[in-house]
Amino acid sequence: MIRLSSADTAAPDAEAAAEPDAPKDDLREGLIEAMTLELGAEAIVGTHIRPDDDLWIRVTRDAWAATGDIAKRKLGLTFFDFLSGIDWLPSPFGRDMDSQEDTIVHGKDAKEPLPMTQGYAGGDTRFQVFARLVHPTRFHSITFKVDLPDDDLSLDSWVPNFMGANWHEREAYEMFGFTFNGHPNLIKLYLPGAFEGHPLRKDFPLIARRVKPWPGIVDVEPMPGTGEEDEPAEGESA
Repeated sequence: MIRLSSADTAAPDAEAAAEPDAPKDDLREGLIEAMTLELGAEAIVGTHIRPDDDLWIRVTRDAWAATGDIAKRKLGLTFFDFLSGIDWLPSPFGRDMDSQEDTIVHGKDAKEPLPMTQGYAGGDTRFQVFARLVHPTRFHSITFKVDLPDDDLSLDSWVPNFMGANWHEREAYEMFGFTFNGHPNLIKLYLPGAFEGHPLRKDFPLIARRVKPWPGIVDVEPMPGTGEEDEPAEGESA
């Protein structure tokens, strides 16, 4: 198991060793231990604690269905908040696929590709599914993550444990192309039946951004103190 916290370092040195220990979070440490006990250590591949605030746990794909079941029955996380997907691939189109507002603020397309990073609790693949469950009275929560290999974007459905996952899984199916085994009605939510492609994948070209200026460009104004403010009008003092 990889246990990460907001204060972890990759290779502690003498200076780091002299620093105070990271804040303890007994509640979230206990949640990790409980999930590890129920699922088995081999099923927990990454964790991240933000002390006194939040917790992320990454599990294996084979353990995904059991994760939702155990979190609900054993940990009391009965409130289903959301389920979604993410494509960590940096856009192959560069910044021209961002809004013109972003292009002005952040500059032109970088020539070197950006590295792929997978956020809290890490990741080993381009695609991930993540879902958040909340305790209904104590209000602590866990965001669970799972890697999906490029050659098999399928995952067991959480609908048997959380009916609220129904539409969320349908959206991820439509927008990312993920398949949820055991889902009772895995059909599109938004797009026409003949629509091809998955719009939330980074390699899906948003052609409209190239043929028409993106809304928001007219709202870009220089920030005070940048030296780009308008010069005083004639007859006015600076």
